[in-house]
Amino acid sequence: MHRIRHHEHHRLDRIGWLRAAVLGANDGILSTASLLVGVASAATGGNQVLLAGVAGLVAGAMSMAAGEYVSVRSQADSEHAERQLESIELAEDPVGEHRELTEIYVHRGLDRKLASEVADQLMAHDALGAHLRDELGMSDATAARPLQAAAASAASFAVGAILPIVAAALVPRVAMTPAIIVVSLIALAALGAMSARLAGAGMLRGMVRIVFWGTAAMVLSSTVGRIFGVAT
Repeated sequence: MHRIRHHEHHRLDRIGWLRAAVLGANDGILSTASLLVGVASAATGGNQVLLAGVAGLVAGAMSMAAGEYVSVRSQADSEHAERQLESIELAEDPVGEHRELTEIYVHRGLDRKLASEVADQLMAHDALGAHLRDELGMSDATAARPLQAAAASAASFAVGAILPIVAAALVPRVAMTPAIIVVSLIALAALGAMSARLAGAGMLRGMVRIVFWGTAAMVLSSTVGRIFGVAT
């Protein structure tokens, strides 16, 4: 008889860095492209457009890193506080905590005797881990990692921002705006497909969603740039 091996490939361990990386890359492409399109539409020179793009890259990458770190650091602090509180409750009232864990398993479908036995064994093995996981929904796979999120966000922003800047640098001034838009939309579509693939979601939906909002942002930036360009 052939032994059937059951393989599962979950993606929960990617949640922290994937969210930050996708957000950073998306913002890098979109904000930089919109900035370049807006400046280029204002009839400024090519050097000014590129300077604005590089400044946007540096400022944006640092802003994304700081924002991600502060946000995820707050989450990590909350998780630490919950862990400390649960440790105190386990030390002060182990019977009550056992009862609480038993009720959780009963609610999930186990009969009370089996639920109590499961709670006994899990608390004997790792009481804190059992309560964090089953009572609070906390696990190592989904734990907040501020430095990882900040690094992923800043790096992906910079990579995303480089694409429209390179497009602007490689074409004549007269073709700069359409080149930025085309390259940026292609990059956004690829990012949407890749992020959907990594997350196990539908690729087409991810592509359409990100391209739609990217187009809207660049059209609005171009309109504003033209208005101010004519006004000056």
